Amino acid sequence: MSTASAAAPRTGSVLADLLPASRTKGIALVVGGAALTGIAAQIAVPIPGSPVPVTGQTFAALLVGAGLGAGRGFLSLALYALVGMAGMPWFADGTSGAGGASFGYVLGMLLASTVVGALARRGADRSVLRTAGTMVLGSAIIYAVGVPYLAASTGMSLTAAVAAGLTPFLLGDALKAALAMGLLPAAWKLVGRRG
Repeated sequence: MSTASAAAPRTGSVLADLLPASRTKGIALVVGGAALTGIAAQIAVPIPGSPVPVTGQTFAALLVGAGLGAGRGFLSLALYALVGMAGMPWFADGTSGAGGASFGYVLGMLLASTVVGALARRGADRSVLRTAGTMVLGSAIIYAVGVPYLAASTGMSLTAAVAAGLTPFLLGDALKAALAMGLLPAAWKLVGRRG
């Protein structure tokens, strides 16, 4: 086996695995992923007729999962959720606490980050098409938790919750997926050239 092929990243690793391993690195990555999600949540655009704004946090949560892997992605989003529930105003629009109409999306991001991280470890973030499928699946998981929670917390029918908490976000999610389709495979190509 040549040195170049031994150094090249293989399936079974995520981008964060390419950094030198240490306990401090793991903690920093988890905290950094939570902070990135909290900062991205502040990029919020209200949607008329919906209690849920368009934010950057779903994109950040999926990138955290892909970049850190399932375990660290889960821990990052769990930290994000727990600190927000404890009062840190870093949910969408600077809110905090559990029970708001959009809190189900936070729970969905926790699950989605874990699934996306597991898929990334299997190489699902290394090509444009596979990244697209991974991002679509991650978004679907977020909605599968967030929309029913929205309906339950507001008293909306499921049809009304879909109209208010899913349909207005599809175009934005397509744009986020397109951005991820460019970023993640490009990062792997860059790493491959350096390896």
